Formats: sequence, C-alpha cells, structure tokens
Amino acid sequence: MNIGTWLFTKLNGRQLGTDGVGNIYYEEKRPRPGGLRSRRWVIYAGAPEASTVPPEWHAWLHHTTDAPITEAHRRVWQKPHLANATGTPLGYRPPGHDYQGGHRALTTGDYEPWTPG
Repeated sequence: MNIGTWLFTKLNGRQLGTDGVGNIYYEEKRPRPGGLRSRRWVIYAGAPEASTVPPEWHAWLHHTTDAPITEAHRRVWQKPHLANATGTPLGYRPPGHDYQGGHRALTTGDYEPWTPG
C-alpha cells in the first residue's frame, strides 16, 4: 500500500472485515453526494493479487450484495477459495512440460503432419 492509499483509508475508510488470507475490506464512512454508491476497496495482505479475494468478498466489492456473504452460508459441496497459482511451483504443469522432464507419451500413430500441396 502506498502513502496515498494509506492516507485515504485512514481519513475516509471504515473497516468492514477481513478474510482468511488477511485482506482487509473498507467502505467509505460518509455517503457520496447525488445518491452515488459508496466506494469499497481492499487492502491486500502481502503482494496485491486480485485472485486472493474470495468470492464472498468479491461480490461485496462489486456491489452485487449489500453485505459480505458469511461462511455460514457455504454449502458442503463448495471448495475453499484458492488463489491463482499460475507461474508458481504450485501451478499446473501438463505432461511434457520442461519442468517435468520435457518428455510426453508417444502418439498412437494417427498424427499426420501437414505439408503444403
């Protein structure tokens, strides 16, 4: 967080809650003139990465819901939120990826390369 965001948050923000990762969510203290929607923002814990915001807080940030959805409303079949792991050691690497040795299973012989006619 830079000094401008910190100052704006201290002067105008009202903390509404945190998530499991440690992100802190704020809303403007005073209503905006003209009936405009109040500003909502997040201060990220660690590096600013939007994929760390869970769906419950994402809906609130984008004014889809008036209040954040609580964990109590989570269904038994819903998995916990995971941030995007692309580019990290936890990211998906298909068979044949260079980090997996660079070798993939041989083809079955049904492949015919295109050659100009």
